[in-house]
Amino acid sequence: MTVQSLPGGTFTMAKDLTVTRMGYGAMQLAGPHVFGPPADRAAAVAVLREAVERGITHIDTSDFYGPYVTNQIIKEALHPYSAGLHLVTKVGARRDAEGGWPKALSRDELRQAVHSNLENLGLDALDVVNLRVGGLDAPEPGSLAEPFTVLAELQQEGLIRHLGVSTVSAEQIEEARSIAPVVCVQNFYNLANRADDALIDSLAEQGIAYVPYFPIGGFSPLQSDTLHAVAGRLETTSVAVALAWLLQRSPNILLIPGTSSVAHLRDNIAAAALDLPEKELAELHATGTRSSNSRS
Repeated sequence: MTVQSLPGGTFTMAKDLTVTRMGYGAMQLAGPHVFGPPADRAAAVAVLREAVERGITHIDTSDFYGPYVTNQIIKEALHPYSAGLHLVTKVGARRDAEGGWPKALSRDELRQAVHSNLENLGLDALDVVNLRVGGLDAPEPGSLAEPFTVLAELQQEGLIRHLGVSTVSAEQIEEARSIAPVVCVQNFYNLANRADDALIDSLAEQGIAYVPYFPIGGFSPLQSDTLHAVAGRLETTSVAVALAWLLQRSPNILLIPGTSSVAHLRDNIAAAALDLPEKELAELHATGTRSSNSRS
């Protein structure tokens, strides 16, 4: 499969950063609850190689997946990396002994996290680093200037090429952009959770990528009566409709569904290629929860 045949085509985040809109999220390559090693490391390696062979050029990861495990598997599977493959990582959290996700936003923690990502991925510079500052699935009020400035300094040092932000409000994005260019925003969003509808449209106008995490529900299946009804009428799956809807929702949306199975990876790529009719698109767009947490 070539890049051109992947659902959604490509999106250019910066002049040196064009990725397939159909990407891959590597979080599930770690063990249960994204903690520890996988039960089958060879299978994890196989999924990554399949993703690249299918033409995917956008892999989302972080050194706090595992921790360290996912990045080490990526390096084992794909290093030296092919031209055009872009690894997007994130910092701002760490893992504790119980598998929790405490924040890690101090200067020393951020600098250490960037160097750890570089080492475990086998890179001299990271294509994109997202600063994660909010909670599990929603932004939290407050300034991100201090931690984002640390990443901007690392960018000036040549260790990071481009910067993004994660789990943030519109105001926090503007604050970050006043410090350094932002090429992508990674927030919680899917058909049933639509707090960022207006934000997505605004970012599209500015040419900034929007990367929804938990695009099909995350740790629990996506629940929507409308979604299930549309899938039934089209004789397909709810996953197919949810992924296809995201690609058709806005041209700046990039998908990073995760899986530890080659078969599921192939299914996700095929699912996203579904061409939703206008009637179903309108019906789906009218559903979902539009709270204001991305405006706070």
